[in-house]
Amino acid sequence: MKIQDSEKVQEIRWQVYYFLFSWLFYSVSAQLHYSIPEEMRKGSVIANIAKDIGLDIKELSLRKFQIVSYVSDKYFSVNTENGNLYVKDRIDRETLCARAASCLLKFDAVVENPLNVFAVTIEIQDINDNSPIFFHKTVDLEVIEFTLPGTHFILQKAEDPDIGINSVQTYKLSDNQHFTLSEKTSTDGSKSPELVLEKPLDREIQNMYELILTAFDGGNPIKSGTAVVKIIITDGNDNFPIFSQEIYKVSVRENTPINTTILIVSATDQDEGSNAQITYSFMKTSENLFSSGVFSINSTSGEIKTNQKLDFEVVQNYEMSVQAKDGGGLVAHSKVLIEVIDENDNPPEISITSLTSPIPEDSARGTLIALINVRDQDSGENGEVDSLITEKLPFQLILSSNKYYKIVTTTVMDREKAAYYNITIKVTDRGSPPLSTTQTIRLDISDVNDNAPTFSKRTYTAYVPENNLPGASIYTIQASDLDIGENAKITYSIFSTNTEGVPVSSYLSINIETGVLYSQRSFDYEQHKDFQIQVIAKDNGSPTLSSNTTLIIHIMDQNDNIPRILYPAPEVSDSASFEMVPFSAEEGSLITKVVAVDADSGHNAWLSYHFIQVSEPSYLSISQHTGEIRTSSGFQQKDVLKYKAVILVKDNGVPSMSATVTLSFIVADNFQQVVPKITNHLSSEDSPPNLQMHLVIALVLISFLFIISVMMVIISKFKQSKSTTAMGSFNTNLYSPVDPRILSQFNNGTLSLPYSYNVCVALDSSESEFSFLKTNENVPIDNLIDAVDSGTGNGNLSATLAPNILQKGRYSVGR
Repeated sequence: MKIQDSEKVQEIRWQVYYFLFSWLFYSVSAQLHYSIPEEMRKGSVIANIAKDIGLDIKELSLRKFQIVSYVSDKYFSVNTENGNLYVKDRIDRETLCARAASCLLKFDAVVENPLNVFAVTIEIQDINDNSPIFFHKTVDLEVIEFTLPGTHFILQKAEDPDIGINSVQTYKLSDNQHFTLSEKTSTDGSKSPELVLEKPLDREIQNMYELILTAFDGGNPIKSGTAVVKIIITDGNDNFPIFSQEIYKVSVRENTPINTTILIVSATDQDEGSNAQITYSFMKTSENLFSSGVFSINSTSGEIKTNQKLDFEVVQNYEMSVQAKDGGGLVAHSKVLIEVIDENDNPPEISITSLTSPIPEDSARGTLIALINVRDQDSGENGEVDSLITEKLPFQLILSSNKYYKIVTTTVMDREKAAYYNITIKVTDRGSPPLSTTQTIRLDISDVNDNAPTFSKRTYTAYVPENNLPGASIYTIQASDLDIGENAKITYSIFSTNTEGVPVSSYLSINIETGVLYSQRSFDYEQHKDFQIQVIAKDNGSPTLSSNTTLIIHIMDQNDNIPRILYPAPEVSDSASFEMVPFSAEEGSLITKVVAVDADSGHNAWLSYHFIQVSEPSYLSISQHTGEIRTSSGFQQKDVLKYKAVILVKDNGVPSMSATVTLSFIVADNFQQVVPKITNHLSSEDSPPNLQMHLVIALVLISFLFIISVMMVIISKFKQSKSTTAMGSFNTNLYSPVDPRILSQFNNGTLSLPYSYNVCVALDSSESEFSFLKTNENVPIDNLIDAVDSGTGNGNLSATLAPNILQKGRYSVGR
């Protein structure tokens, strides 16, 4: 019960001790120091580290508050919600630091935005949680019977992993008549029990003694351990081996080869014979168990060699107990201290503490990319490092503390030039020879909508045939965008304008995703020869960027219009119409000309003229290109004096389109010969009942005009007594003029202006003639003649239609 009460008092004392030391910290150059006892319960609060650093608890998560360590993060954790530092796992000071005077665990408290690093040191205080123990529970000791009183026998030391007052303080020997206990303090402060012979021994009376050796520590409550000392009384050997040194010290480099001799221990014995033969060995202690596999000792020579490769980063110091035992069983002990010297055998280590990837391409200069931790397990200059970025990149490595570096941008990023960067960091230590480590960080650049869609051309040209199918695709126009994702998703639209009062949208539409242009209706070249529209490409970024281009759509002509005959006018040709041919006309004389136009253009408007029905025999020929009708031979008295011909006018399109007109020709030398021929002609056809009346009216008008002409000639003779000229002439338009708006729309070989005929009538009816006298005085003759005989016009009126070329005219009698 007393022991349990004592343990409760000790636990309460440590809780008070922890409470006092958990608040005793200091901060120098962003450093914190805490002291805590070992074996604290998991989840125990050490301190509010956020408050001690001066951080706002609400910002801990936002600033990524964390602890960074290669060892300490196993034992400690921090809560970002309240800022408390907790014990994460069992802390055993003896496991961490063995018997070192000071046991420290270190880590870094790191926060970002802005970056701060605080060095935190936690000192682990020893508590009396271990009892003294003897490695051997039974110690066999041989004592010669004639050993003199006052002789000291070295006993096994008790071991206590605790330090200071909690370690072994005193020893106690069970009561007996021959032996007492004394303590020997070595130069390092440790105490060793010694057995002191108080009374002479007599093997014949008692040859063995069993005593209880108890070791006590100085903790509260006091803990103890026991061992049985078995003393065997023997004869003989009365001198102990003696080592040349009480403590052997040696320094060894960690790259020392295996099986290298590092030390030779030596002991002497004043006895002779077998009692002076010394055997060396490592004592079996907890410390020797740790190092026994690393070193070996020659039992005869005392030569100590390396048995394994040494590693300074694992163990810096070895402590071993060496025993020298003579042939009589007497032993002596010595301590061997081996110091391992560091070599530059560890390359630097790089770890990424924080990485921000991707970053927007419009990130400002100085943006923090990553926080890296650099560490070298070597010491001294071997552990000092230099860091750099191996390639020339828009980043800079900035030393934040002795172990941390920041990587920041030095320029504004451009994803279109580089979508990502491989940042290679090289860390080199200052050892000889130097060792280095490289690590590559991939940094992705996220896209920002900083590029507008672009067209490859400022102006596009498309050709579409007329009479196309509504709804068919006619052209594809596309833009490109250097951005990606939604920022590069392009939609197309047409900037609508009106074409002769009709919006473009009624003619064209565009697929907003593909840029394919569709016709909304069938095009007509004769109405619209081209369209000019603005196509707008707009991306889906925020804010939206756009660009535009011009698309010119040319409508290509198709042969969809039949030729239109202007002369003779169709309405006139349907009535009784005649062309009067002089009987005396020579071969090749121009009789008349068929004039036609085509609303199409190009090859589709090239017209040709042909007889498809003509009276036999035929004395007439027609020019295929000009439509001029000429005599092919002279007339004879026996020849038929009345002819009828059907003229075909066709274009050059595929398929070809055509129109026809019918002409009648009367061969006569004077007007009086025309009347019976006309009468015969009319009577030979199925004329309407009023055709004779029309004929009579026509004859009366012609006679009236002839009388007026004679009277005007007589009057002019009275005024000019010596005038021998003809009686005069008069003009009349036999045909109504053609609307110039109709002709002006044709630009390839068509008549450009109306035309007229002048009629000249002589006193002698046999000399009456019908001729082209002149065109409109305000219109140049060139406008009437276009591409003569070239085959590229629509029934061209050639320059041969100058005055007096047509010898005989044409009379027509309407129905």
